[in-house]
Amino acid sequence: QVQLVESGGGLVQPGGSLRLSCAASGIIFSINAMGWYRQATGKQRELVATITSDGSANYVDSVKGRFTISRDNAKNTVYLQMNSLKPEETAVYYCNADVRTITWRRELYWGQGTQVTVSS
Repeated sequence: QVQLVESGGGLVQPGGSLRLSCAASGIIFSINAMGWYRQATGKQRELVATITSDGSANYVDSVKGRFTISRDNAKNTVYLQMNSLKPEETAVYYCNADVRTITWRRELYWGQGTQVTVSS
């Protein structure tokens, strides 16, 4: 079917930066919006940023000016550049993609998540 694989997570000090990547593969005809979400321990999953197929981006207020979402449509990949990270942003980060498959089904797919830990 369709798989999303995230990478780039890890341990970073407060104020540091990380770049997450999420590559989609499989029976993809086209991808509409893609997004990044995060879920801290004991909390609900929350939206971080989304980007449309033509590059229009939206962010949760708490990350505006520090995070940048981008995508490479030729590679079916979405990125999240995270700067000035804060300890409270420690979470598992998930990507998703609104995919039209070659069988003409439209579904929302999720990656398995990548851990981001912000700590000194």
